[in-house]
Amino acid sequence: MDFERVDMREMTPDEMIKMTEMAEIVFKLNHTLPNSEEYNEIIKQLFGDNIGENSTVMAPIAGAAFDHIKIGNNVYINSNSLLMARGGITIEDDVMLAANVQLLSNNHDEYDRQVLTCKPIHIKRGAWIGAGASILPGVTIGKYAIVGAGAIVTKDVGDYEVAVGVPAKIVKTLDKDKFDE
Repeated sequence: MDFERVDMREMTPDEMIKMTEMAEIVFKLNHTLPNSEEYNEIIKQLFGDNIGENSTVMAPIAGAAFDHIKIGNNVYINSNSLLMARGGITIEDDVMLAANVQLLSNNHDEYDRQVLTCKPIHIKRGAWIGAGASILPGVTIGKYAIVGAGAIVTKDVGDYEVAVGVPAKIVKTLDKDKFDE
């Protein structure tokens, strides 16, 4: 698994400028009429070429390192999402994130809180993340998996598995033959 440590005290002036610019873009997005031409332009400015066709990101959002996020086609990200992406976040096609979902690909070192420990999050095709769920660094959510509302996911969830609770535990496996692929 990829793992990166980032010392925030060692950020370059260019990195600081980029961080400030992204914060300004997020602020502008959060104060623009959703689905308007201006809103769509700001989404493109924030994610660049890393957002697929027919994908929707509903404001408000919060987070950091939006240039470390890849969003597939037909993805729906509901409002109040927190996307802490320094470790990288990949969201494949046809994924749904309900309101208040947190994708946290970075954490702080327990002894030196200016150091971020970063591991990528990967959400595979057709997964559904319920309202208020948190996905922690290094976790992969499998194809067509479901994460229940309010779950805190600390370990991988396999393809077609349903995970609920704190910490999240697998409670069932869906019938893969019922999905159109």
